[in-house]
Amino acid sequence: MGSMKDERTIDAVLFDYGMVLSGPPDPAAWAEMQRLLSADGDRFHAAYWRLRDAYDRGALSGPDYWASVAGDLGRTLDAAQTEALLAADTALWTQPNPEMIAWAQALQRAGVKTGILSNIGDAMEAGIRARCPWLEAFAHHTFSHRLGLAKPDRAIYLHAAEGLGVPPERVLFIDDRAENIAGAHAAGMTTLHFTTYAEFVPEMQRLGLAGLLDL
Repeated sequence: MGSMKDERTIDAVLFDYGMVLSGPPDPAAWAEMQRLLSADGDRFHAAYWRLRDAYDRGALSGPDYWASVAGDLGRTLDAAQTEALLAADTALWTQPNPEMIAWAQALQRAGVKTGILSNIGDAMEAGIRARCPWLEAFAHHTFSHRLGLAKPDRAIYLHAAEGLGVPPERVLFIDDRAENIAGAHAAGMTTLHFTTYAEFVPEMQRLGLAGLLDL
């Protein structure tokens, strides 16, 4: 979870996007993608996740990723189906987490640097930025597909810290996945494993960072 640190040692807060600034995936979007591909849940999810890392790392474009998912399911796609899948995938991951968005905005108003570090493919970046204009207020964005890197690669955390102009040891990184938290901790960052906002507040207090909640 990171070591105890006084809030004055934190000069920037680096946020994961999915399941931190966004909420849980939209069930209606899962259902729409399965309908478009005529696939049941288990087969669809296996195909969806098999090449997701390659998509996030920029090895596949959005259309190529969906062509591969469809191929795994014995389907081919026309342009309209591809566009519909890209749109549903964006909808899946753009349900807001209002409390965390509001806190990020409070940090920004107080002059605390904020950044985004997200494993995300090219079409997903375009989709979420179109639907979430508040992302533009973050001082720096590190999107994995642009770098050919992804969490938990050490280099991606160092890239994000450099983009913020803050040494890693003065960055608080928040993510919902344990392996990503471990990677950030190894890179020297203070870390917080996000589950829910109700658990987030006492965890900030445990880390000695309650002052960042009162800006």
